[in-house]
Amino acid sequence: MTRRYDNYIGGQWVAGNDYALNINPSDLSDVVGEYAKADTAQVGLAIEAARAAFPAWSTSGIQARSDALDKVGSEILARRQELGELLAREEGKTLPEAIGEVTRAGNIFKFFAGECLRLSGEIIPSVRPGVSVEITREPLGVVGLITPWNFPIAIPSWKIAPALAHGNCVVFKPADLVPGSAWAIAEIISRAGFPAGVFNLVMGTGREVGETLVGDKRVDGISFTGSVGVGRTIAANCIARGAKVQLEMGGKNPQIILDDADLDVAVELAVQSSFYSTGQRCTASSRLIVTDGIHDRFVAAMVERMRSIRVGHALKTGTDIGPVVSQAQLDQDLRYIEIGKQEGAELVSGGALVTCDTEGYFLAPTLFAGSTGDMRISREEIFGPVANVVRVADYEAALVMANDTEFGLSAGICTTSLKYANHFKRHAQAGMVMVNLPTAGVDYHVPFGGRKGSSYGPREQGRYAQEFYTTVKTTYIG
Repeated sequence: MTRRYDNYIGGQWVAGNDYALNINPSDLSDVVGEYAKADTAQVGLAIEAARAAFPAWSTSGIQARSDALDKVGSEILARRQELGELLAREEGKTLPEAIGEVTRAGNIFKFFAGECLRLSGEIIPSVRPGVSVEITREPLGVVGLITPWNFPIAIPSWKIAPALAHGNCVVFKPADLVPGSAWAIAEIISRAGFPAGVFNLVMGTGREVGETLVGDKRVDGISFTGSVGVGRTIAANCIARGAKVQLEMGGKNPQIILDDADLDVAVELAVQSSFYSTGQRCTASSRLIVTDGIHDRFVAAMVERMRSIRVGHALKTGTDIGPVVSQAQLDQDLRYIEIGKQEGAELVSGGALVTCDTEGYFLAPTLFAGSTGDMRISREEIFGPVANVVRVADYEAALVMANDTEFGLSAGICTTSLKYANHFKRHAQAGMVMVNLPTAGVDYHVPFGGRKGSSYGPREQGRYAQEFYTTVKTTYIG
């Protein structure tokens, strides 16, 4: 029989009123498990448990916090092969990518185990003689963490670890497409030494679990990664009730290729940016902005390189790109491919379903050329292995095109010119800039986030995570 996996509330595993199947997108006959769906009452119990645990946890010793987080990180790293296989099986990321993501998650917990011992403040003199001022940080409170399906262990980790490190209590709602990795993290956390109620897992739909979390006055902050539309709704609700909010949303990330670029480097970073992880990364580049002198050679080299990309089962050795995560996402990708054709872009590679040994959501990496900056495929986030090349005259035109978007997460440039690289670093309207590197692929110990419609609120990851998970207190001493 298929195993059932329950929610984790107040230190106890709690059965759901209903369960949902977790299906392998590489093999639709493979059921990963049945995962509990929380209702509003169970979400309320999780919030209540977190609220009750907060006073003691928020003032607990920093060594105990550090030890517990380090234990979580150590177990994740020790089980990276097993957890990587689970991730690849439920989300469709290739096994090497999945193991890399699990490794990152373990390192994140270990980093924040160290951050527990690096908490700092300030003591400064007042302008009034005989008075001193202390500036300290305190935990925010109960935080609701809502995560997406595309990085089912890394993104939860970079929210959960800093939240706990800074003394907050957590109610965690993972994406309902990928509950397996979330449950695995929760099970590890449940044995790491955290008091009951400090961490809670409530799986289920955004409409029931997510909306309940966002609207409850006992939740002091919401950290959300997902779509722009949902993020804006969450922001409005949180602001209306005075809750802190942190949003990571969409991207339409530009990758500029200049005439002086090394062609081999340009092609490889474009392939990595656009197609790996099946293009299902908010930092992926689906806009390849290429200057006139290298354009034709670049397109030809991309088409040739794409012939060698192997699409297949995520767990199969030699697979470069696994399946799209779901039927709904596959339908969206195919719809945008048709839109690109209708808009007059030239389909130069891919665009069709791929037949494999198992039934799954397999799509060939797809490249358009001859597109323009005003086409929908150039402006809207597709979130699949679909990219388009836009020809421009020179660097100045490329920069204008790169910045002509409502998003601003990641932006890349491929060039051997120090002049253009330095200018782009300063003038790219993005939170992260990549020089001769793919737009996707970031470190865990430095800030992550964007500008414009991509992000709202404090940055995630690294030391900058404290800006969301703590509140500043100023104390005067006479």
